[in-house]
Amino acid sequence: MIPAAFEYARPSSVDEAVRMLADAGEDAKVLAGGQSLLPLMRLRLAFPELVVDVNRIPELRGVREDGDTLVIGAMTTHHDVIADPLVRRHAGLLAAATSTVADPAVRHRGTFGGSLAHADPAGDLPAVVLVMNAELVAQGPRGRRTIPAREFFVDYLQSALEPDELLVEVRIPKADGWGFRYEKFHRVAQAWPIVGVAALVRRGDGHIAEARVGLTNMGTTPLRAAAAEEALSGAGDPEAVAQAAQEATQGTRPAQDSSASPEYRAHLARVLTKRAVLAAAGMG
Repeated sequence: MIPAAFEYARPSSVDEAVRMLADAGEDAKVLAGGQSLLPLMRLRLAFPELVVDVNRIPELRGVREDGDTLVIGAMTTHHDVIADPLVRRHAGLLAAATSTVADPAVRHRGTFGGSLAHADPAGDLPAVVLVMNAELVAQGPRGRRTIPAREFFVDYLQSALEPDELLVEVRIPKADGWGFRYEKFHRVAQAWPIVGVAALVRRGDGHIAEARVGLTNMGTTPLRAAAAEEALSGAGDPEAVAQAAQEATQGTRPAQDSSASPEYRAHLARVLTKRAVLAAAGMG
């Protein structure tokens, strides 16, 4: 289908983009990689009056270090996230999960920040930034503010960003010394995962000292499997991990749709949690 008519603007700076968003209010949408927005516009599920294209703002791209934190520009493409040596060295979970996003064409065009701002609970990356305790930095007419990942995802396709704010960067604490794994189940390579699990594990004295488990597509937002995380503390063998993984679905509300029933999604969440944690802990 053909999108509804809209105005198009291409700012050259963050300040200019923010002014445009503030002037247009809720009638504007930000165009990053376009891999989510453009299909919605073609289907007329989104019909903004103004599209603000931020592709020519150089300050929104790239990866840098800030002490014990990686700072990733919102417009950094998935491909560049995967290839970046800092990400590979200090945020291996992010590199691993990003490498599973859709297909090479999408990864070369789609952006890290765009994926997060879209706030789709079936997206691969929201659960990853959740378990990595990331902070998302937004800029609006009142200046910049930092939003913890646990507060950023509000509801289905809804983030904490205000209509006049632009996501400018994501701050991710380095995860040196942590084991990691991203597991997901999907029917074809380009499809959204039916369920995904992101795991970070820190070991000590042969046992799991701390585990973080993030769930993809198990509710209207990405979720932390808090009960499983607690049960995993002190686990020292595969059987203990398997038992703890049974707690992964506590507090979840998996959807019923054409891809899977809630019961099937719950089964997948438990199985994938076991696999991801065992691999991250070096037990599998």
